[in-house]
Amino acid sequence: MNTLKYDYLVIEGNIGSGKTSLASRIARDHSTRLILERFADNPFLPKFYENQPRYAFPLELSFLADRYSQLKNDLANRELFHQQTVSDYLLSKSLIFASITLSDHELDLYQKLFNIINPNLPKPDLLLYLHKDVSNLKQNIRKRGREYEANIKDEYLEKIERGYWDFFKKQPQLKIVVVDSNKLDFVSDEKDYDKIKELLQTDFVPGLHRIEM
Repeated sequence: MNTLKYDYLVIEGNIGSGKTSLASRIARDHSTRLILERFADNPFLPKFYENQPRYAFPLELSFLADRYSQLKNDLANRELFHQQTVSDYLLSKSLIFASITLSDHELDLYQKLFNIINPNLPKPDLLLYLHKDVSNLKQNIRKRGREYEANIKDEYLEKIERGYWDFFKKQPQLKIVVVDSNKLDFVSDEKDYDKIKELLQTDFVPGLHRIEM
């Protein structure tokens, strides 16, 4: 078993990018703590996809509260026991999604709340972002068969992608690696997964790095 180079690794990506599958496998192979986003029990999520203007604000607030609570508790324990951690989300994704779904007045309030809690969390040692084209995202979304995701629009996925890129450009202090994973199948293909593992052994400097495989 290889040692995980980065103590706090975050795998991020658009809806259907495979971030949870990859984070879970990396954590299992390296025997690290795994933090996965809890969305299955969110009562606002199915309603949001039916009526975005009405349910966007309670949805984003509920996600922000749950993500912060989970990360604060789990990362505090990590610091106590010096345990390596892999997560499939960064708290800042809350602001990325909110900037797409909320009205200007709602976003102003949301931003204030986010700015209060965000500095209280440690930043990842490496952020790995899995880029996939919208067509591949939609294919993965269909495969997992969540009924409430069936009508996700291409435009929504494109806005999320742009939101992540805008965020990356404003984070020169973070080590951010964007991998073009359109041709990768790190779930079923061992060679593709080995490419990711090898990449994670690289000693990246702070900034944005784009990788094609």
